[in-house]
Amino acid sequence: MSEALQSLLDLLDLERIEEDIYRGRSRSAVVPRVFGGQVAAQAMVAAGRTVPEDRHAHSLHAYFLRPGDPGAPIVYNVDRLRDGRSFTTRRVVAVQHGKPIFTLSASFQTYEEGLDHQAPMPPAPDPATLPTGEERLRSYPHLPADTVERFLETRPAVDLRYVDDPPYGDFGTPREPHSQVWFRTNGKLADDPLLHVVLATYVSDMTLLDSVLLAHGRGGWAVGDVVGASLDHAMWFHRPFRADEWLLYDQQSPSASGGRGLGQARIYTQDGRLAVSVVQEGVVRVPREH
Repeated sequence: MSEALQSLLDLLDLERIEEDIYRGRSRSAVVPRVFGGQVAAQAMVAAGRTVPEDRHAHSLHAYFLRPGDPGAPIVYNVDRLRDGRSFTTRRVVAVQHGKPIFTLSASFQTYEEGLDHQAPMPPAPDPATLPTGEERLRSYPHLPADTVERFLETRPAVDLRYVDDPPYGDFGTPREPHSQVWFRTNGKLADDPLLHVVLATYVSDMTLLDSVLLAHGRGGWAVGDVVGASLDHAMWFHRPFRADEWLLYDQQSPSASGGRGLGQARIYTQDGRLAVSVVQEGVVRVPREH
């Protein structure tokens, strides 16, 4: 396991303060607030630690209420809403400085047989043929060196490879609102299913709104032509997967209006199984000229 991946796992490993109360550390993101994927992942850790091991996460629904302060710990309070025969439901509130910054509802289910079908995996190149994230970032001369380094400092635990240029790599002209990214952790993970769900949750917030930017030829915060933040986030976990094996994150944006943009995505295993569905809406604003 790489040192960077171990550092990320340590970040997601919460301290138990009291029954159903946990505390997590934070670290700086590429913007001056806590990375939303970190808060969502830590909240899933808190929820999962109150659930029997034979019940696996099948969905989460979350709202980002306030920007997180990377210099302060986050306290996660878990409410045990229901423990049924097949389903378990938890609600988590993340608190900083006495105020909620994030809420999450998560549902867990015992395994059972049932109807089975899925949307087919879209075509995508083999991830081994694509440049690494570092190679791609360093190939863009228009990006300031400090911006590139900030990106690289926040993503060393994840091997994330764009199929085409990301918004900040090729902007100015609108493109199809569709983006594909292959990702996996930089090292093997334990077999705990919750851990793989948590890592996928963490990564899912990195690129989902890219397709919104592509539709309008915007490069994003890296080039300063939009400002934004995640508003809400939902995920459905359909089939088992491993976050340390290649996963295709196929993303698109059906709509942007009212200062908000919507991203929809599906995550497939490399052998074509639909593992996760994701939907996120975020604030996407064009800076006002003074």
